Amino acid sequence: MSGPRIAVVVVTYHSARVLPGLFESLSEGLRGCDWELIIADNNSGDDTLEVVQELMPSSKVVEVGYNAGYAAAFNAGLAKAKDYDAAMILNPDIRLRPGSALALYRALGAGVGIAVPRMSDEDGRLTHSLRREPTLSRALGEAVLGQRAGRHPALGETVLDEAAYRTDTTVDWATGAVMLMSAQCLAATGPWDESFFLYAEETDFALRARDRGFRTVLVARAEAVHLGGQSAGANGGRSRVSPALWSLLTVNKIRLYRKRHSRLATAVYWSLVFMRESTRAVLGHPRSRSATKALLRPSKPELR
Repeated sequence: MSGPRIAVVVVTYHSARVLPGLFESLSEGLRGCDWELIIADNNSGDDTLEVVQELMPSSKVVEVGYNAGYAAAFNAGLAKAKDYDAAMILNPDIRLRPGSALALYRALGAGVGIAVPRMSDEDGRLTHSLRREPTLSRALGEAVLGQRAGRHPALGETVLDEAAYRTDTTVDWATGAVMLMSAQCLAATGPWDESFFLYAEETDFALRARDRGFRTVLVARAEAVHLGGQSAGANGGRSRVSPALWSLLTVNKIRLYRKRHSRLATAVYWSLVFMRESTRAVLGHPRSRSATKALLRPSKPELR
């Protein structure tokens, strides 16, 4: 097969139930590409590896040996890839639409290092997968307005304007359930930061790539279905995450901000995030109660 060489890395963790649908979508989703499939498994305790062997016996399997997290598994899988022009990271609960990978690849270059598709859920509803860089004003906006803050670019991280999803759009970052990165971008930016066990790793990579001159672009004609974070170790599915995962997401927002800003700015950012979560905790939200405790005693929740 001719075409761009794509290293496809699927990060798995207890993913046996959702893998068959992903595998079924790959042939058409990667049509026109010369692709290699690599499974990076975070020590699944179910039949994940048996499903891989049965349905995709020619794939490479990298057994990480323990639940190392999304970034670490991706790095381990990509390290085993042959020469490639671009690398794609996939959640097991993604279904690629026909021709999506080639459309993403054609968007790379001319300053574009990361391309992402327009995503929908299993019922066809648009997934708001585009994000803006974390700032103090956006932390304040989300503390006061919640998710509605995303309607105003200065006040919210999530891009809620549906027009942005109907055309090719440059963004600060996008959720990492499916993402195509050029070999040049990966070489210049370096590996994904493995200190982020789950959540914020794709944010960190996209912002570091932007620092080096590589943009992240939504390619509207490329489409994928995301089942909503149904695989336990996957990124995405924010509305369904458990209190423990929400706590990790919240703490990692602080860690990411601290990595790029001063101590004083980080202290203000922490206060705004704490205000959001503690207010919702008082209203009885279990996830926010857990996140408030985690912000007061920031340690990595036990997910292994």
